[in-house]
Amino acid sequence: MSSSQRKRPTTGLTEPQQRIRPIYFQPRVVLVWVVTASWAGTISVLSTGAYTASVTASLLAQILLSLHIHLTSQTFEIIHVLVRKLAHCSEYAIFGLLLYYSFAPRHPEGWNARRAFGALVVAGLFSLLDEFHQSFVAGRTSTLVDCGIDTAGALIGMVLFYAGTRLHASNSNRAAANESKEEIKKGAEGE
Repeated sequence: MSSSQRKRPTTGLTEPQQRIRPIYFQPRVVLVWVVTASWAGTISVLSTGAYTASVTASLLAQILLSLHIHLTSQTFEIIHVLVRKLAHCSEYAIFGLLLYYSFAPRHPEGWNARRAFGALVVAGLFSLLDEFHQSFVAGRTSTLVDCGIDTAGALIGMVLFYAGTRLHASNSNRAAANESKEEIKKGAEGE
């Protein structure tokens, strides 16, 4: 009996350099994940003892003093708390958007509710982990309220992105409709 060699299937790719790299090894995707991981690292650094409430209060007092703004101690405390909570909210809004882009290697600009929900869940879980980390840091407190503010920040980021995509789509549709009207008008004038 003679055995014949099997013929290898052809893929249409003849050169090794023509092989397509998996999407997660493409430079753009790697860059987006590096930026997202770096932002998560930044959030973790901001949760250390170097950024306690007393440190940010001192910084805020110096800024207000340089602007010649004088506040009562109660007003200062309210503004200080608002600034700190706004910082929580905004850093997680950015984190949520970065996660959203990281989950969409091919088409990050389009809206996808499943991807947004995934980004929101991951941001919320990271917030819980961050608050747990803060419970071990001297001078920091760990509260579920901050976790809620963080998650709300990620949600605000998703809502703003959704609104932006809807606005962009509306403007694109309006521009296309105007172009069509112009073409019809030119066609009618040419007859």
